[in-house]
Amino acid sequence: MGKKTKKETEAPPKDVFDTLAVESKKAATVVLMLESPEEEILVKGCEALYKFAEKCDENRGMLLELGAGEHLLKLIASEEKVVRRNAIMTLGVMSAHNEVRRLLRKSDCIPNLIKLLAPEEDTLVHEFSSLCLANMANEYSSKVQIMELGGLDPLIALLSDPDPDVTKNTVEAVSLLLQDYQSRAAIRDARGLEPLLELLKSDYPVIQELALQSLTLSTQDAENREALRELEGLERLVDFVGTKEFEDLHVHALNVLSNCLEDIESMELIQTTGGLQKLLAFAAESEKPEVQENASKAIARAARNPENCKIFHEQEGEKTLVCLLEVDSAPVQAATAQALAIMAESALCRQTIAEYDGIAPLVKLLGSENGDVAENSSLALANLTSATVQNCVELAERNGIEPLIGLLNSSREGAQANAAQVLTNMATDEILRDDIQTRGIVGALLTPLHSSNANVQTKAAMSLAAFVCDTESRNQLRGLGGLGPLLKLLQSSNDDVRRAASWALVVCASDPVVATELCKLGGLDTLKEIQQSTTRKNGFSDVALERLLDSMLPAKYSLMGFLGPNDIICDGFYDAGKIRPESKFATLEELSEQEVNQKKPILLVNCGASKSPPVTPAPTIPSELDVKQESKSNIRSSKSSVKGAKRESKKEREERELRERLEAERLAEQQALLSQQPPQYEAPADPIFESYMSDMLNDVSCLPTTREQVITIAQYVSNKMGGPIEKGEMANFSYELSLSQLKYELKSNIIPIGRIDRGIHCHRALLFKALADRIGVSCSLVRGNYNRAWNEVMLTDEEDSQENPKFPPKAYIVDLVHQPGRLMRSDSNDAVNYQKI
Repeated sequence: MGKKTKKETEAPPKDVFDTLAVESKKAATVVLMLESPEEEILVKGCEALYKFAEKCDENRGMLLELGAGEHLLKLIASEEKVVRRNAIMTLGVMSAHNEVRRLLRKSDCIPNLIKLLAPEEDTLVHEFSSLCLANMANEYSSKVQIMELGGLDPLIALLSDPDPDVTKNTVEAVSLLLQDYQSRAAIRDARGLEPLLELLKSDYPVIQELALQSLTLSTQDAENREALRELEGLERLVDFVGTKEFEDLHVHALNVLSNCLEDIESMELIQTTGGLQKLLAFAAESEKPEVQENASKAIARAARNPENCKIFHEQEGEKTLVCLLEVDSAPVQAATAQALAIMAESALCRQTIAEYDGIAPLVKLLGSENGDVAENSSLALANLTSATVQNCVELAERNGIEPLIGLLNSSREGAQANAAQVLTNMATDEILRDDIQTRGIVGALLTPLHSSNANVQTKAAMSLAAFVCDTESRNQLRGLGGLGPLLKLLQSSNDDVRRAASWALVVCASDPVVATELCKLGGLDTLKEIQQSTTRKNGFSDVALERLLDSMLPAKYSLMGFLGPNDIICDGFYDAGKIRPESKFATLEELSEQEVNQKKPILLVNCGASKSPPVTPAPTIPSELDVKQESKSNIRSSKSSVKGAKRESKKEREERELRERLEAERLAEQQALLSQQPPQYEAPADPIFESYMSDMLNDVSCLPTTREQVITIAQYVSNKMGGPIEKGEMANFSYELSLSQLKYELKSNIIPIGRIDRGIHCHRALLFKALADRIGVSCSLVRGNYNRAWNEVMLTDEEDSQENPKFPPKAYIVDLVHQPGRLMRSDSNDAVNYQKI
């Protein structure tokens, strides 16, 4: 037997590459492998890159820089299922990076991503393609593109997927798409509301939260709310809110309900099914401030509709809100106070809120350090006290006046405006108004008057009008320098501000002293300017100008050249001559400071010193003790104050003492300002005119008819001013020299009317009017041209026959110059000639 030899192995083919197992430690190398045509390499490369990208955001950015994004975008469209799956997994993780999303938007990959949502794809593909779409949906342009390419329908189809990761990514993408209002109608057409409601049963809180966010956005559309009602969505949401297991998600569920309850149909439905009562009870019993806050916000939104507000009232919604005011949480208090403010717009709810003792906690919250709480509480009180005197009284009994006055100095403009409105409402009660005035309200309103906010200015001016209704408060406003800022508001470009300021001036200008000060500050000029404007003029400014002129007769006569029978000339009246509408009117004090000049003298009507009006003293502001005693004596008691009485805690006592100290400091500051005011100007006395008055009272008052009285006064005036003047002899009646001598003698341009012994038409007509007014004879004073002026009286034709006078009376012009005492019918030639040169 021969020797055995080793059998030779068959050599491999020369054109086949031997298998190579490669171990790479660099991501760049793996990225390069994505260009391989081999499926196995692509699968393993994508898998390795997925693990690397999942670690951190820096890794995702590195892969983008290495060019992995472009390769993966090609691979998600691969025909190989495993390659497609691993590629979308990697791309889905990488899409969390901002720059990756930018690349995705530029590459127009959304159509491929939507294809991967198809039912034939496996769960991992669905999970990461929906993740990629969710990340891209953060940008508006991507939202639009997804919607335009029909991406919403496959996303909604995946909401029912059993895999929680797929569901989470899908509902997140849907939630982001719904941020665009145009998508909200599309979700209804795609029947997406039902699967969103089903997700409330999920075992995963994150899915439930995203579903609720989607429903919140969806229900901002009225038709979606209607569709939700048809799906019994309200009942399911109420049950969800009532389940303690979902306590962390109740806030989101309340947001959905808040949207739904805007519709009266939803309110009626939830009331019928008992859900509203459950909701109110849940809000009151919940221990989570966030839930209570959102429950109050939901009530506030719904109550804006009067019909909804009525339903809340029937379910005692006010009681729930009053209870929530006691919660020690600023956001809850702010939201609850706002809800009460909205409900208090209804007169029925105002009474109910007061019955549930809701005013006391609101007063307490006025002093909150949280601006929203104080502002919303003041708004609630403003609505509660609107046209409801009983609530105003209770507010005062709850010591609400001082914190309200304090809020006038708040840095929150809304709180300032609301506080001013509350105080205005309280001023409708005379006793409350007096009590508030003693606490320095007039001075406190000056701060909001200087505000730059139009609403604050309007409310402050209206409040000022309510409180300066007596002489003392008006003089207090004048003494504190409040007329200047009030006049400044007349120049506002805001119509409401101008109207409110004009109304305040209507009230202020009824006092002659204040009217004089207003003229001195340019108020008359401002009102004239407004009256001449076609855009700024309003009815209130017209009334203000009219009231100012009625109280400032010298200005009225200079501007309008006419004083009617109701314009009674009193001490201090002066005739400064005719002025043009655009000219500034000067006060008597300003005229007294001018040097003697060659112009016409200023004619003054003023009795002797014994008859002149006393100088108005600076009004005093009561002390802190006076305020307390006044408050106790003025404020009326009520059952609610007795019912709510309780022992004062140490903290409450300290807060009260602080408020009282601040109040006393404010009052002292106002008193100091008032004491610095200069004394009022006193016009020079005119004892001669005083003697004229005595003569007229003795000689005229006993005459039986007005005609005889008029004739007697006319003859008396003529005798005192140089006697009759023949027609054509006026030029020889040298009255100018006499007036010039008087000006030189008095060293003033102001001449008392009694000192004039040679006068013509304008001097005699003024004296006639002044004397006639003092003894009760009605007459008018009319200024003409060239020193002409005349008096007009109304007389019956046969007044001497008192038993059968003929009515109506006719107008007569009184001759004081040529034939003193002659009465000329106003339409006669003699009367016309008397009025001309």
